[in-house]
Amino acid sequence: MSKIVIVGAGAVGSATAYAMAITRACNELVLVDLNFEKAEGEAIDINHALPYLHGMKVYAGQYEDCKDADIIVLSAGVGRKPGETRLDLAAKNVSICKDVVDNIMKHYNGGLFLIATNPVDVITAKVTEWTGLGDKVIGTGTTLDTIRLRSELAQMFDVDVESAQGYVLGEHGDSQFVSWSLSNISGVCVDEYAKIAGVSLNDDVKTQIAHTVKTGGGTVIKKKGYTNSGIAICITTLAQTILGGRNTIHTVGTMLDGLYGINDVALSILCVVGREGVIKKIECPLPDNEIKLLQHSAQQIKEILDGVSK
Repeated sequence: MSKIVIVGAGAVGSATAYAMAITRACNELVLVDLNFEKAEGEAIDINHALPYLHGMKVYAGQYEDCKDADIIVLSAGVGRKPGETRLDLAAKNVSICKDVVDNIMKHYNGGLFLIATNPVDVITAKVTEWTGLGDKVIGTGTTLDTIRLRSELAQMFDVDVESAQGYVLGEHGDSQFVSWSLSNISGVCVDEYAKIAGVSLNDDVKTQIAHTVKTGGGTVIKKKGYTNSGIAICITTLAQTILGGRNTIHTVGTMLDGLYGINDVALSILCVVGREGVIKKIECPLPDNEIKLLQHSAQQIKEILDGVSK
């Protein structure tokens, strides 16, 4: 038996609930929201589809339902509005999430926190601080950026997306970067594969790919108003990895303590994710320029953390 509680039944939370229902990510799924009727409506809607899917318990609940949860997904918060700075958004969502986490911890007796609220690196750091749960707090980090990158590489080389391996590291935001040193096509370095395939992959092309990946979320928001499908699949995949104890490598957000010379900041590096949370943080050998980019990303996050802590 497995139980997941999603706190925040907005665009991301509801899409995640739907994705989890389709994949039967757990046996029991609870939606918690300040607007109980919204959460209840989402649960009823999913329940109407279950006869075509499989047996699963889905319902709207309250904070006390976080008791005995294997995973608590935090997707509560507001989106960034035109004219707002990232610090403005951080201040709002840190305040919202502090109240949410305080209520959750009144009933908490185990399980992992999976953080999706933006700015996700800041919220991941703060939830880790508030709960003291260490590596049991996992941010979705650059998981979505990473699969966007893999999609771009697969299209460029005209191969199945599972053959395209690449990672976006650092912040889920403006200072993220593509680790070209870790990118490959079925084990062959992308630069070498490009030569073999007769595909141009010069610095200009790499810059354009990185830009497309970085602005992918903004593009979706501009066209439909918000993003929810991609991140819902990322959250669901991470939940399945955790509940299945698969020890899969993902670029999740986690607190660093000395790796790459970075301390007291949550950002995305390669991590082994399993039943106990972040099982191992992998300090992959990176070229000096990528280490500097990672450290720059950490500094950008640190500045926002310092801003919301004042």
